Amino acid sequence: MTSCVETRPLAASLFMIAAMSVIGVIDNVIPLIARDIGLWQFHAVRAVIALPLVAALSLIGLGSLKPQRLWAVVLRSVTLAISMMFYFSALAIMPIAQALAGLFTSPIFILLISSGLLGNRIGFWRIGAVALGFAGTLMVLQPDPVNFDMRTLIPVAGGFFYALSALATRQLCAHESTVCLLAGMWITLGVMGGIGLLVMEVWQPEQESFVTQRWTPTIGAAWPWLFVQAIGSVIGVFMIIKAYQLGEPSYVSIFEYSVMIFGPAFALAVFGVPITFMQVIGTLMIAMAGLIIAVRS
Repeated sequence: MTSCVETRPLAASLFMIAAMSVIGVIDNVIPLIARDIGLWQFHAVRAVIALPLVAALSLIGLGSLKPQRLWAVVLRSVTLAISMMFYFSALAIMPIAQALAGLFTSPIFILLISSGLLGNRIGFWRIGAVALGFAGTLMVLQPDPVNFDMRTLIPVAGGFFYALSALATRQLCAHESTVCLLAGMWITLGVMGGIGLLVMEVWQPEQESFVTQRWTPTIGAAWPWLFVQAIGSVIGVFMIIKAYQLGEPSYVSIFEYSVMIFGPAFALAVFGVPITFMQVIGTLMIAMAGLIIAVRS
């Protein structure tokens, strides 16, 4: 299906690295947002902010909002939304390091699906780069294996659905407008946020957490950070989509590991979060994984 699809590996890798530099910065403000509002309100309000920006991208000529194949756009949007649901649900029951480590299994799933189900040829070097990048990510995030239980597989499920959305971007939506795919994602996440708020209002949990918190009328100090997150996400996700449209997923996904370089570096520079020796080694392993793929391709 991808024989007539444009393939530009260098451009794809540069788009992904640029996207991860943005995502690595804006994800550091999530704890600031979580002080005032819950997960579902975050998704709903952020979508309301982001969708006019996406419409503006279409108006200035960066792409049409109209899908060529609605079912393919919906399928991609739903798999991505499910991925985020698993990931943010995991944040309620485990440390963020473990949740992120689970989500970053996505390149492994992409490799397995590309090779096993799609019949793509995956060489030794690409397999090694995935393993090296994942090992480096674990060293940066340093999840606690002592506390492992079956719930740790929840973010891994998020990584699986994220891999499906990445493959759908290339296999089913390569000819769709990047702006259209971006709009589909925001609409789906906004609807998901609205449904979550409705469920919380009906359920009315006795103890509220970031995931179970109901609608908060006064957002307060979270407003500027919501705009930072929304604007940054529009830019970052636009480039992620473009990267997967231009490059083969098992190649492009390697460069997503670079978020573990930009994120901790920004946290150190702005918030003073220290970086350990193990995290430095892990960062070098991530960089080496990307370099191997870039040179071999």
